[in-house]
Amino acid sequence: MTTSKTSSRPFDAVLCDLDNVIRFFDTTELARLERAAGLTEGTTAKVAFSPEIDMPLLLGAITKQQWVESIVLRLAGEVSEAQARELGTAFAKTPFWADDVVVDMLLQARRHMPLVLVTNATVELEDELAGLGLADLADHVVSSARVGVAKPDRKIYEIAAERAGVAMERCLFVDDLPENVEAAVRLGMTGVHYREPADLRGTLGFLLDS
Repeated sequence: MTTSKTSSRPFDAVLCDLDNVIRFFDTTELARLERAAGLTEGTTAKVAFSPEIDMPLLLGAITKQQWVESIVLRLAGEVSEAQARELGTAFAKTPFWADDVVVDMLLQARRHMPLVLVTNATVELEDELAGLGLADLADHVVSSARVGVAKPDRKIYEIAAERAGVAMERCLFVDDLPENVEAAVRLGMTGVHYREPADLRGTLGFLLDS
């Protein structure tokens, strides 16, 4: 049940993105492979994140291996098939890590209000969170691959607010992509465009230990 009680706080729940806020990727090896193949660094990511290739994965419609095959097929026009497959595989296996500073702030905030992760992710998300030691970071996880809708579609924000049990206008939404933050703000949420921990610290300051 969603509640909307009067509160002296600016918000009563934290809805937070995962990638490029909490989780970051080490693309060192991928960049090396791209240079060796004569490609500009970031080419593989540009292909992998193009909507027609990425969205089916994020909606749980294809497997990660099928996603890799789509990347390989697209890259094969620029490099050899062997190089394309090496790049696609390396991209899918890019190592990642969690920012402990952000994790600590979110854990402190969670002691005072619900915390919900809202992320465009794959069906492997639960295993990935466990691998980071973050399986219990949030009260709820709203993954696009599980709910069948992705940011910035309003439905995923509605699902997240419902899981938090808080009216949308009483939610804080944090994301690294401006378009996702703007969508949340249009729904009445407080929005934070995340670029560095200071962006989050300034907003959560009243919940954090001094």
